[in-house]
Amino acid sequence: MAILSAVISVVLGLGVSFLIFWSLNWLVERANDKTKARLLPYVFLLPVIVLVAVFLLYPALRTFVESFMKQSQRRGEGATFVGLDNYISLFTDPNFLGVLLNNLLWVLVVPAATVLIGLLVAILTDRLGKRREQSFKAMIFVPMAISGVAAAVTWRFIYFYAPPGNPQIYSLNAIWTGITGQDPVPWLTIDAARLNSFLLMFIVIWLQVGFAMVLLSAAIKGVPEETIEAARIDGATERRTFFLVIVPQIRGTILAVFVTVVIFVMKIFDIIYAMTGGQYQTSVLAVEFYAQLFSFQNPGKAAAVVIVLMIAVVPLIIYQVRSYKSQEELR
Repeated sequence: MAILSAVISVVLGLGVSFLIFWSLNWLVERANDKTKARLLPYVFLLPVIVLVAVFLLYPALRTFVESFMKQSQRRGEGATFVGLDNYISLFTDPNFLGVLLNNLLWVLVVPAATVLIGLLVAILTDRLGKRREQSFKAMIFVPMAISGVAAAVTWRFIYFYAPPGNPQIYSLNAIWTGITGQDPVPWLTIDAARLNSFLLMFIVIWLQVGFAMVLLSAAIKGVPEETIEAARIDGATERRTFFLVIVPQIRGTILAVFVTVVIFVMKIFDIIYAMTGGQYQTSVLAVEFYAQLFSFQNPGKAAAVVIVLMIAVVPLIIYQVRSYKSQEELR
């Protein structure tokens, strides 16, 4: 019943928005040219503003308010205001501090590795012939078409563990036991030095390298050939030409790719949930939100986790928007 009511509300909201837009557009079209020129842009922006307000601003405000509430354990009683208790409880919990540390590792490792490997692949493929370049890039880009859950299922056959004495049908343990002769290793349950988290990070790097490669390759091809030839005439080596001539001219693209991957990593959920469920010190903020809301039935704490995530992501989004604006001004 609740789902049906939500669907009806969304349909009615969209219908009312369309009706308002059509009515305003009809009125503006019949105004004089000066009034029409001034009001018409706002008429076209109105549906977008309404949709953003309904589906983004209102849920964000509702989540912010919910983060200061605590659901009563007694049946029939609603939530009560508890102030900063949810935030204090989170930041004094060693498990949540471990989640923050894990999120920090993801942010430091995955975007940097993705950009570096994507840049390396873009450079190497640009030196191949056109046919081989297209074939190689297609192979690198294929993982981008795979969902996170599908990627997790695929990598289960690499990372998973069969007990000693059983056939090692999982790739990593088959290689490990074949080379070392030792017992198989439960890779995803090893939390020493957070090895299992780094193994999960590799899956995301594998998924995102194709995205980085395509954008960086296009940026490299857009570098004026005259600047590269001038550097070579001046006696610069290929390495110096790349770092002193090409990289400064594609800096905007590198930063855009880096920030985009950082935002993606900050919200990572599906791969971790499908592989470990957030256990063995692999949890991140999105998985912690899911656990607080559905496993522990604590919507107040879950909302506080979301607010922490929003606070971490919003500065990155603002930076990305400003970098796009600065690039447009330079053009």
